[in-house]
Amino acid sequence: MASIEFKQVEKRYADNPPTVPGLDLHIRDGEFMVLVGPSGCGKSTTLRMIAGLESVTSGELWIGDRLVNTLPPKDRDVAMVFQNYALYPHMTVFDNMAFGLRVRKQPQVLIKSRVEQAAETLGLAELLGRKPGQLSGGQCQRVALGRAIVREPQVFLFDEPLSNLDAELRVQMRGNIGRLHRDFATTAVYVTHDQVEAMTLGTRIAILNRGELMQVGTPMALYQDPDNVFVAAFMGSPPMNIVPVQNRGSGLKNALLDLRRGGLDGLAGELLLGIRPEKLCHAAGAPAHWPRIRAAIEMVETLGAEMLVHLGAGAERLIARLPGLQALTPGDSIELALDPEAIYLFDAGSRRRIREARPVAVAEPC
Repeated sequence: MASIEFKQVEKRYADNPPTVPGLDLHIRDGEFMVLVGPSGCGKSTTLRMIAGLESVTSGELWIGDRLVNTLPPKDRDVAMVFQNYALYPHMTVFDNMAFGLRVRKQPQVLIKSRVEQAAETLGLAELLGRKPGQLSGGQCQRVALGRAIVREPQVFLFDEPLSNLDAELRVQMRGNIGRLHRDFATTAVYVTHDQVEAMTLGTRIAILNRGELMQVGTPMALYQDPDNVFVAAFMGSPPMNIVPVQNRGSGLKNALLDLRRGGLDGLAGELLLGIRPEKLCHAAGAPAHWPRIRAAIEMVETLGAEMLVHLGAGAERLIARLPGLQALTPGDSIELALDPEAIYLFDAGSRRRIREARPVAVAEPC
């Protein structure tokens, strides 16, 4: 096992703006770090620099106690699982899993032992004689995992390994990958654009946007304590509601709410207010001091035990996560309450979190 450290690492292609502009990130020995962000944010490039498949333009990249900027991929002691499996179609499952060990001229007895042990762990023992064309997508992905496991590397690298699988298989494979990390405790770096994968797998998560590190922390720390609008809106499904509000010194107002709130003096007149969908509830069952909002129902997504209710008032839109099995009709109005302790404020210009302002009073219905 080994730690990984980026020290002001930049990746630039020709004269274009840097894809990764000076990354500082420490990945601890044995942790499962997830790199997450929208397409084009630089997460796969970052992963490929660890693997040695992309060069480092400037800065230092360390794996353990070795500076690996110019070290060939074969000498880095890392194993990578790709999005498209990258299996040899003419080889059996056994030979695909054994390939890396044979290239390193390991003894046949050791190869057989490791492959059979990994196959048993991954439920592939009955498939060792088959070829990839005879396997399902989930089975192919398990073979790719097995090929990485048998090498017993210092670092596992995963480049969106579940994106080609259907929803049910993704859930199953997430469980397999999480269990394997608990069993082997090897440092792992996992790239995905799916924040659900990030939250369910990661020991810590690094959120990237346009190559820049937005925030790094545990899944719940990022969910509950975001530094900026990007992180707040990216973590969570559905995402946090972010709506513009006017700061009037003694309170905040928009088409949906009129919130009396202290600690607003000295802040800009234009702010952004954030509230998680699950922090909205039916007004009838909420404490009397919670702010109320009244809005029109635009759409209802029924998910069984819960529903997502899309609301609108003027130009503002909100999503509420409410208990399911209720008769809510688009076009009707609904009164909801929001937990004042769950309100987030952001500067509208910098989009950074404002942490010092706290709710101190009630709000009247609009």
